[in-house]
Amino acid sequence: MPVKSINSVRCAFLLGVFAVVSIVGLVGFGHWNAQAQMQNHGMGQGMHGHGADGTGHDEVNMPGLRGMNATSEESTELAVMFRGFQTLSREVVDLPNGIRTVTISSDEAVMGALASHVAGMIGRVERGDDPQIMIQSPTLDIFFLRGNAIVTKIDVTDEGIVVVQTSDDPEMVTALHVHAAEVSDMADRGMQAVHEMMMQRAGN
Repeated sequence: MPVKSINSVRCAFLLGVFAVVSIVGLVGFGHWNAQAQMQNHGMGQGMHGHGADGTGHDEVNMPGLRGMNATSEESTELAVMFRGFQTLSREVVDLPNGIRTVTISSDEAVMGALASHVAGMIGRVERGDDPQIMIQSPTLDIFFLRGNAIVTKIDVTDEGIVVVQTSDDPEMVTALHVHAAEVSDMADRGMQAVHEMMMQRAGN
């Protein structure tokens, strides 16, 4: 995914001070029982098959943030964002060919994790390198399969992290719209939004 524009000084400052996180989106994933997920649905199944009774949730250790191809640092950064979701503010504009999002946190540690996460995920999409986080949304699958169909522009401003993603692929545009809404819901409601998304997918 080519990055056409970055405020390199501010972005480097954030990344250097706070290290590496991943958006988009999406935000808040501490629910799953890792062993049950791997046995019953596999690491790549994400939010599918969540237990309706809520068993297996561990919001302290957040095993659902682990992944077959994710680093411990990435999982830790996700946990920072989920635990600090109430500090996040996010605006999304659906464009005819993509999205424009602005995300910021009032907490420096959460903001650092956010900046690192966004940069890391854009790099993964560019490489087709799916982290396979146990509870990640299936909406992300198309990004890792066809990431070269996305053009991304990033800027770090006083507003926050501004990301514009566009595509000529109608399926990709739909996925961008859906995923942006999923991330916004998680930024607003944290684990509760994740819980409900998993329950909904399990019922389909």
